[in-house]
Amino acid sequence: MSGKDSMRYFSVFEEMAKYGHEQVIFNYDKATGLKSIIAIHDTTLGPALGGCRMWDYASEQAALTDALRLSRGMTYKCAVAGVTHGGGKTVIIGDSKTGKSDELFQALGSFVETLKGRYYTGTDVGTVGMDFVAAGKQTKYVVGLPEEYGGSGNSAVITAYGVWRAMKATAKEAFGSDSLRGLKVAVQGLGKVGCNLVGHLVQEGAELVVTDVSEESLHRIKEEYPLVGMVQPEEIFAVECDIFSPNALGAVINDETIPRLKCKAVCGAANNVLAEPRHGDLLHARGILYAPDYVANAGGLIQVADELQGYNRERAFKNAGLIYDILLQIFELARKDNIATHKAADRLVESKIEKISQIQRKFRGN
Repeated sequence: MSGKDSMRYFSVFEEMAKYGHEQVIFNYDKATGLKSIIAIHDTTLGPALGGCRMWDYASEQAALTDALRLSRGMTYKCAVAGVTHGGGKTVIIGDSKTGKSDELFQALGSFVETLKGRYYTGTDVGTVGMDFVAAGKQTKYVVGLPEEYGGSGNSAVITAYGVWRAMKATAKEAFGSDSLRGLKVAVQGLGKVGCNLVGHLVQEGAELVVTDVSEESLHRIKEEYPLVGMVQPEEIFAVECDIFSPNALGAVINDETIPRLKCKAVCGAANNVLAEPRHGDLLHARGILYAPDYVANAGGLIQVADELQGYNRERAFKNAGLIYDILLQIFELARKDNIATHKAADRLVESKIEKISQIQRKFRGN
């Protein structure tokens, strides 16, 4: 191994140590061209659970970083949502519009099967339920299948419901009432979750300004909700509003966007909204209330975790509704300790994981 290769090899371990990961597995399938990474962050609470993202990453390092960040987020999301799973994530390097095939996802299924239940996966950005029908030909460790294939169906509906509940809790903390009627909400991203969220907000009487990079998505929303305002994607951060709701890709709260925000609160469905943890502190310093993303968007996780018990829709929605109460608990902790809300959420999660770990050690005789 050359010196250059050795440095690259050890950098993976450095990244794992940085985020606290247990395992990272790389897979290349010559027959289909599959290039995928599975990151397993922490299995204290149970087998890892996390979706599969297909994205045309700029580099392998970018793909690895995404898998590491997302899988860590899943551990925290599982813990805060009260499901008995740890965090994992799969990324596939490729164009989701042109690079998919039944065989590619069968190859992925074969890869997942090698972990023998240590990790379950399903849909994420760039993948849909039918992709995992294909993967399911080679493994039983898949979730989020379409209803007609024995799964729980589209998780965007319950995710949007959970974000709506999170937004009501955020409004209660920021404005003294959990009613969204008359509040102005700037919605960034009109994908599967964003569109459903808009429906909840319109129904409750919120005033909306929305954006998306897709003209088709904007047109669809305008046809269904003619009174909704629209701006260009780069203008959404500067919209004067009560709540900014990011529902697209992550890292949108950063050094460039924070000075432009004209809101009192941030609450949305996107993962890894903060480019870095310090950006949560910057929001706190500016008096902008932040609903930690892995709490607000936990509805989809709650659905697929419920699927592993034998899916019960009423039970899943009831549990997703508890996101409201969890956020109020986090806001109270942040207020009491005078810390940023993302730190309060992390503190709550880490305390829970440590307590479960102690329980396990006690009864296993370790």
